[in-house]
Amino acid sequence: MDDSALLPALPLPDAERAGLYRAVLTRRDTRGEFLPDPVADETLSRLLVAAHHAPSVGYMQPWSFLVIRDADVRGRVHDAFVKAHAEAALMFPEDKRDLYRSLKLEGILEAPVNICVTCDRDRAGPAVIGRTHIRAMDLFSSVCAVQNLWLAARAEGLGVGWVSIFDNGTVQRILGIPKRIVPVAYLCVGKVGGYHSRPELEKIGWRPRLPLESLVHFEQWGRQDAEPEFRRILRDDVAAARDGRFSVG
Repeated sequence: MDDSALLPALPLPDAERAGLYRAVLTRRDTRGEFLPDPVADETLSRLLVAAHHAPSVGYMQPWSFLVIRDADVRGRVHDAFVKAHAEAALMFPEDKRDLYRSLKLEGILEAPVNICVTCDRDRAGPAVIGRTHIRAMDLFSSVCAVQNLWLAARAEGLGVGWVSIFDNGTVQRILGIPKRIVPVAYLCVGKVGGYHSRPELEKIGWRPRLPLESLVHFEQWGRQDAEPEFRRILRDDVAAARDGRFSVG
């Protein structure tokens, strides 16, 4: 490849564009739908390649990927989840605690592969292009790697569940992660019996999807009455996404 030449800035073919939007709109946080089938090494490799090609501020690439298949290690991580899950239940209003306790919020033992995505905040040195004034940009970059992996997994017909209900320090000790390395995401990955038609927490009424129109501002915060034609298009696209009619035509 000639590094001096720019790649053509053309839209992807319609089928490929449609596939990307379908992956975005049908991606789900998977918890109770995992199957015991193994994930092929070739597939896992593609997921990691996709994650490693995420955007990163200052091209620092702060991420690492700790792949966990061992049942004993996953069992110890699950124990950490159970402890934190019990603590978390008490943080919610009393009328929601029973519903919270009934939720399946992880697939640590069921998923054949767990992946811990980490961030090395010192990888590119003390001064990093783009992180000079917003220190957290390295953490944000690592989250981009998580999203890349998640969308690639959806394209492969796999499920991913992000487990965030445990103490990070405990997980660091279980996985032998150095103290200076930040665990950003603990992911459960595997084949699934299917995807929910809508996010599970939306389906059970825990929280609704917020109306996108109320979240879009123009030029200045609070200006939401401008661009009437764009807002009409946006409303149509939101409705199409909700009803499974979203298209790129």
